[in-house]
Amino acid sequence: MDTVGGSMVGHFVMLHGMTGSADKMRPLAEKFCPSGWEVLVLDAPFPHPRGGFAWWIRDAPATEYLDNETLSQLQISVDFVVGNLPTDGPIIVGGFSQGGAVAQELLLTEAAERIVGVVVLASTAARPLILLEKLCELPSQRLFSMHGERDAIVPMKQADEYTRLYEEAGWDVTKVRHQKGHMVDLGSEDTLHDWLRKTVQ
Repeated sequence: MDTVGGSMVGHFVMLHGMTGSADKMRPLAEKFCPSGWEVLVLDAPFPHPRGGFAWWIRDAPATEYLDNETLSQLQISVDFVVGNLPTDGPIIVGGFSQGGAVAQELLLTEAAERIVGVVVLASTAARPLILLEKLCELPSQRLFSMHGERDAIVPMKQADEYTRLYEEAGWDVTKVRHQKGHMVDLGSEDTLHDWLRKTVQ
C-alpha cells in the first residue's frame, strides 16, 4: 500500500446529489480530500429533466422505499461507479443526498474490501436490511454522517436509522447534526477534516 508520511494514499470518491454534476461536486471534494489522495467525481448516468444528472429518477418523496424500477436504475448507477473506480488501493466513498445512498451501495460490491471510510451527507440507505447484512460480514471501518435537523427532503429519522446499522455492525461512527436543511454544513468542516485525517492514518 502506498503511503505519504506514514499515512495510506488512495482515492476520495464523492458523488453528487440529484440535479448535480461532477463539476459542482469537485470543489467540495477537493476541499476535503486527504493530503496525497486523488479525487474522483463522476456525472451520474441519468440526465435529469431539471438539469444536471441523477443516480435515479422518480416522482416520489425520499421517505418512500424505492420501487423495482428505481432499484434497477440504482443498480445501473452502482455498476457505473464501480466500473470507474481505480483498480487497486484504498478508497473513501461518499456523497450528498442520492450520492450518499449510492456510496453506501458500494459496500455491497466487490469494491467493499478496499473501502476504508464512508462519508454520508444529507442522505439515507437505499436498502437498509441488505446493507446491515453486508456490514456484519465486512471488517469494521469508519462512517461519517452529516444531517440537518431541518432537512425537509430526507428527514432526520432516516439518518438516525442508517447510522444505527453501522453501529450495530461495530463500525466507528461519527455523527454531525446541524440546525440547517438539506445541505452540507461548512461550519462543521473541521470535524470532517479531522475525521478524514484519522481515517487515512
